[in-house]
Amino acid sequence: MRLAGHKTKIVCTIGPASRTELVIKKLIKSGMNVARLNLSHGTLEHHREDIRRIRSLAAQLERAVTILIDLPGPKIRIGKLQNEPLELRRGDNVTLTAQDILGTTSRIPVNYPQLPQSVAKGSLIYLNDGLLQLRVHEVSGDEVRCKVIIGGPLLSHKGLNLPRARILRDPITEKDLDLVDFGLKEEVDTFGTSFVEKADDIRKVKEFARKRGKSIYVVAKIERAEAARNIDEILDTADAIMIARGDLGVQIPIEEVPGVQKKLIHKANLLGRPVITATQMLESMTENIRPTRAEVTDVANAILDGTDAVMLSEETAIGKYPVETVKMMARIAASIERQRRAVRWSSDLEQYFRDGVGQKKVSAEDVISLNVIEAVRALNVRLILTPTHTGSTPRRISRFKPDCWILSFSNYEPAYRFLALSYGVCPFLVKNEGDGWPDRIMKLIKDLRLAKKGERVILTAGTAPGQLGEADSLRIVTVS
Repeated sequence: MRLAGHKTKIVCTIGPASRTELVIKKLIKSGMNVARLNLSHGTLEHHREDIRRIRSLAAQLERAVTILIDLPGPKIRIGKLQNEPLELRRGDNVTLTAQDILGTTSRIPVNYPQLPQSVAKGSLIYLNDGLLQLRVHEVSGDEVRCKVIIGGPLLSHKGLNLPRARILRDPITEKDLDLVDFGLKEEVDTFGTSFVEKADDIRKVKEFARKRGKSIYVVAKIERAEAARNIDEILDTADAIMIARGDLGVQIPIEEVPGVQKKLIHKANLLGRPVITATQMLESMTENIRPTRAEVTDVANAILDGTDAVMLSEETAIGKYPVETVKMMARIAASIERQRRAVRWSSDLEQYFRDGVGQKKVSAEDVISLNVIEAVRALNVRLILTPTHTGSTPRRISRFKPDCWILSFSNYEPAYRFLALSYGVCPFLVKNEGDGWPDRIMKLIKDLRLAKKGERVILTAGTAPGQLGEADSLRIVTVS
């Protein structure tokens, strides 16, 4: 067995360009760790087929691939357009309506009947992640008449944003819960919640699953200003976050996005929560075989910030070069990971735990994870072995972004799959057969030729992979 050349995880959105067996297999081989299914598009039957295809191919290739169901939330979108792309020109007048019509340059349908109550004369309305801008000049009945401030091409079902406006919808809709039920029936356990504003939005989804006898992982998508303000309570409740910079960049001033991104990643790292950086990472590769220099730098900087995963959206869903895009993402990740210390990447995470700031929140696993990192550097170790049940120990080690691989071993399949989202973690699904599990783990890594005789590895200890409990010690083991 060979470990991947990059430790940063790659999230790929599956769509028309990537849903065939051949392409999915190539994506997995090229570096896809998480397959994102955007339930805002496509049919449930298509998504059901995708889930089963991904799961089957991951098993064939013996790779851990997380399936992430991305719930639509109360996303405001325009409706179907008569001709595509529809060209809006600066200075044109256009009416937004809740009526079910085919859109034209003069009238565009919107799936948000409360639009007239959310805007007023002078309000700005953004389309397609802010690339097109309208200004409201009249609200009349159920229609909003606007003037095009910044024009451009527009496709059906693109998003509509109302910066600083009150959205008169619950972040978790009944449709979202129906889609969670669909995912549970397909045995998917990781869900992305869109437009969350507070911790209760996440609890609502978890409670829905709990009542059906299921425990799930929830990835909170940070795309509203309220979510950024409430990030501490959201991180206490969510299992991971996604920084969705498209919508976030029209909810807050766009020039503030880089700073907010760094703060969110840092807060997630402190708590050992995996974090995905998303939106327009290699967008030019939707049409082109090579990315721009700015996109490459953006991906590299997100990795240096401490992100666990980087996400591809249209690039793999509808792009011309889905496999090539994943390979490029993997190459960028591998390159910047090698340079991390040379470019003086640093984090105050280690100092935070050394100083004991907030000691009431520091657990035995926190201390062990810090000691593991110090041992890795002192001994130049290539592998950290972490038996785990919940995945907590490998995630806490992962947040320090070590140069070596973290091999996790669990017999709890949901934890095994979710660990595919954490930086530098290579998860293994193992059987818990009583005592002697350290010896079995050592035999496994030797059988897979991941370690050589005489090589030293670090083994965290505490409980067997299938038992509850925290790691409370570490061992330095020489492979015999």
